[in-house]
Amino acid sequence: MKSFLLNIFNGRIVSPWWILLIDLGITINAFVIAFALRLGTRLDKVPVSDLFLIAAWVVLIYLISFFIFRSYKGVIRHSSYNELKILVISCFTSFVFLSVVNIIIKGFDLNWIRVPNLILVFHFLLTAILTFIFRVIVKETYSLLTKKRKSKNIYIYGAGVMGQITLEAIRSDKDNQYNIVGFIDDDPSKKGVLLQSIPVVSWEKALKSAAIKDIEEIILAINNIDVERKYAITDECLRRNWKLKVMPSVGNWVNGISNNRQIRDIRIEDILGREEIKLNQLKIMDGLEGKIVMVTGAAGSIGSEIVRQLLKFPVKKILLIDVAESPLYDLEQELLLSHYDIPFETILVSITNVKRMEEVFLQYQPNIIFNAAAYKHVPLLEKFPYEAIRVNIGGTRNLATLAVKYGVEKFVMVSTDKAVNPTNVMGASKRICEIFIQSLSQKKGIKTSFITTRFGNVLGSNGSVVPLFKKQIDRGGPVTVTDPNITRYFMTIPEACQLVLEAGFMGKGGEIFVFDMGEPVKIKDLAEEMIRLAGLKVGEDIEIKYTGLRPGEKLTEELLASKENTLPTHHDKIMIGQVRDHDFKIVSENITNLVSQLSDETTEKLVLRMKELVPEFISNNSIYSELDKKEIFI
Repeated sequence: MKSFLLNIFNGRIVSPWWILLIDLGITINAFVIAFALRLGTRLDKVPVSDLFLIAAWVVLIYLISFFIFRSYKGVIRHSSYNELKILVISCFTSFVFLSVVNIIIKGFDLNWIRVPNLILVFHFLLTAILTFIFRVIVKETYSLLTKKRKSKNIYIYGAGVMGQITLEAIRSDKDNQYNIVGFIDDDPSKKGVLLQSIPVVSWEKALKSAAIKDIEEIILAINNIDVERKYAITDECLRRNWKLKVMPSVGNWVNGISNNRQIRDIRIEDILGREEIKLNQLKIMDGLEGKIVMVTGAAGSIGSEIVRQLLKFPVKKILLIDVAESPLYDLEQELLLSHYDIPFETILVSITNVKRMEEVFLQYQPNIIFNAAAYKHVPLLEKFPYEAIRVNIGGTRNLATLAVKYGVEKFVMVSTDKAVNPTNVMGASKRICEIFIQSLSQKKGIKTSFITTRFGNVLGSNGSVVPLFKKQIDRGGPVTVTDPNITRYFMTIPEACQLVLEAGFMGKGGEIFVFDMGEPVKIKDLAEEMIRLAGLKVGEDIEIKYTGLRPGEKLTEELLASKENTLPTHHDKIMIGQVRDHDFKIVSENITNLVSQLSDETTEKLVLRMKELVPEFISNNSIYSELDKKEIFI
């Protein structure tokens, strides 16, 4: 019997037409019951022909309403509040229509079927209740048949909308192994209440009763929780050997759908991030509406997230520019599968190829450019400064020059905190890009608005410490940290890209926007937290090994974020860096000489030229440190 029922449920043998037929049967029976309730012992005095006629009229109207609202189309075993709403609306519409017909008949004294009003009320209530009970019985029967014997006792942290969505996502999954013993909520008004028959308790009470209920997991399903609170919850869960999982916010659901498979393990980004950034949506929307937007480095961590953020706004088209073939293809497939309405073009081209880039500008006529294309790995570029100059400096110069030539409205460049008092080739190359962009923006007759955004490390970006540490932990260690005292500023990828958009549309031109990165994080602490999040112990399961600073690496990074050298903006996380002005003619000549000599000069000579352009570039722990003792003759 059980296998037969499961075959029916899993195979979806019951078609919508059968559901409609059952609903009609319920509607007819509800009418008979309503009639009996209204007339009682006098039911036998009503002619059978009249009873059939009235029943046929009422059922016909309900049938039409069921068709209009498609109340029979849902998968019954996954019935939810939404199905109840549709059923009630459908039945109520029929009730209202029949009541209005009654009024018209009475008012105009028409010779037409008139149903007693009390019968209509009884019938509406019975039909709505019984059709929904039918769905609940099917759903609960399915749940009982498919329920796993071994289930995990869990709490859902958050009794708001996200908590209820999480509950529904879990209950709708036939492979669900969760047994929800309660909701946890910090709101005192919710404590002690029942939510869909599940109690809501405080965090403190949940901790006290956890041993009795043998809790194994907590699912965090709340959007407006501050990072300190999230960190405290994480710490307590790790201490008790509970798994902590997260239900993504609505904006991060795959294809806009919530389901049990989207509940994921908590990541380091979740507890090192900060409160949600409030963007000036209207200003960004006004700036992007109907525009063709070019994103260079579109397949990278920052570029691809900028693309995802742009898809939320009414742009005309997005041009995805990158030289990395496979990542660009992967991004293209992601966007195609996500069914975005906004058209986009993937263009495989290097920003260093000025001829090909000009063809792109000529064909597509972009209005806005977000330049996230760059080489960024400090040790590699310390070995190969040629590439830092060719790609970072030469590529940015190509884009900026073409932007002016083809009348681009806005050019937003993504820079880095390593450009502040650079100690490595990578940082110096980005500082030269900043100087070129800023000086170009001050040139007379320039209509393009050039904006530079500067921020620190991005959690989870390609090549960052987070993916590296994760791989090392997965392999059993050791986790390598260069120095126990090394610190870095961190942002999450979405946070950084949202601030890039915000800064891009608050700038008038020539500004270097500096982001508030919060407090610097010790890389050692980051490594320890990631080991703990993996359910392992530092020093026992995984060792931390110190390898020494790499060439060009700083112990601490700078952002120009003090009050003395920044100006505030209307956004509390974005400031304007105050840096010295440069003459475009001199800068342009120096960069032209630098780029043009790439094939002829030695690595040492190239770095010397960079030091001339950026006098504050003092190499640290690098083979180029000796150059700082020499006089520069170029």
